[in-house]
Amino acid sequence: MAALDGMRILDLSQYEAGPSCTQALAWLGADVVKIERPGVGDPGRAIGMPDYFMMWNSNKRSVELDLQSDEGRKTLLKMLPKYDVIVENFGPGVIAKLRLDYDSIKEIHPSVIFASVKGFGSFGPYADYKCFDMVAQAAAGAFSVTGESDGPPMRPGTTIGDSGTGTQLAMAILAAYVHLLKTGEGQQVELSMQEGVTYYMRTMMSMAQSGEAVVARQGNGRDPLSTMYPCSPGGPNDFIFLMAITHRMWEALCLTMSREDLLTDPRFLSPGDRLKNAEVLRHEISVWTTQYDKKEAMRRLAEAGVPVSAVMDTVDVYSDPNLIARDFIKEVKTLSGQTLRMPGCPARLSKSDVSLKAAVPLGTHTKEVLMQDLGLDEDQFSELEKSGVLG
Repeated sequence: MAALDGMRILDLSQYEAGPSCTQALAWLGADVVKIERPGVGDPGRAIGMPDYFMMWNSNKRSVELDLQSDEGRKTLLKMLPKYDVIVENFGPGVIAKLRLDYDSIKEIHPSVIFASVKGFGSFGPYADYKCFDMVAQAAAGAFSVTGESDGPPMRPGTTIGDSGTGTQLAMAILAAYVHLLKTGEGQQVELSMQEGVTYYMRTMMSMAQSGEAVVARQGNGRDPLSTMYPCSPGGPNDFIFLMAITHRMWEALCLTMSREDLLTDPRFLSPGDRLKNAEVLRHEISVWTTQYDKKEAMRRLAEAGVPVSAVMDTVDVYSDPNLIARDFIKEVKTLSGQTLRMPGCPARLSKSDVSLKAAVPLGTHTKEVLMQDLGLDEDQFSELEKSGVLG
């Protein structure tokens, strides 16, 4: 049985922050019903990246319902008591305009868990500011610690402002769900994207002296034993990143390179010596790494006990033997028969495995869900369809 079997979620969210949350819960077995605007759907369906919507909406059911119409809103409110959780990440003020805010919802369903992602939270001086992933990362300090020390702040490559916040919201929802099961009480759950990103900044903030010091950008690292090295044949991603941070790892690195002489070289005897002579040591290590391609260099060092990885690009990740051996790269079939390859769920539960299912076309489950939740017969569903709220 799936771990979250029986948990039902109404997903009003869009793009990535909310959908990453509900997808994580769907992967664990929750029944996630995605409510989408008729004829348009989640704006993420049309974002311009072919697999973007697929990446964040697997294992969900899709229902078309016009929440801007009175009939559509009434229909949602009739569905509501069948669900444990409602998730939304609309921009500032939108959920209140739809009259679907927590105060409105809990009048109908007092035990509901009402979960929201907001860029800067629902209160505070920035509450009315609009926000996307990189805006949140800039506001949480992530740009300021990314990039070279003598260059400008740099946009991070991953979308932790959205998906990182979404996974934190999923964790909070699970805590609220346990509370619900114990007490019968629902509650409101909120995640600020700005605050969510600071979770991933905590190591850097530990160097900020309680907010008295600006933490400097360090690029790929000043320490020659915790940095990136080039490999053959010299392409844009032909690098390894190694972290030989203990003396035993330093010894293993030198032995693997057949450079035992470095262990007794007075320039490299202590961590301080190695940092003082960083450029010389970088050169010595680079002479060795450039003899090999990144995966061979990784293999030799890793087998010797040095923490290291090739700098995998997106093609490498899809073909990585470790991910494939662990059945993490999945093949899923869409309803149109197309086969997609995509990453699976990182969490593995030995007693509750859930198969990965591709995201579905807009409105695939409208009839199924509404007849199930509202107890409609064919004639009643046809009447609802004629009203225009289903598109």
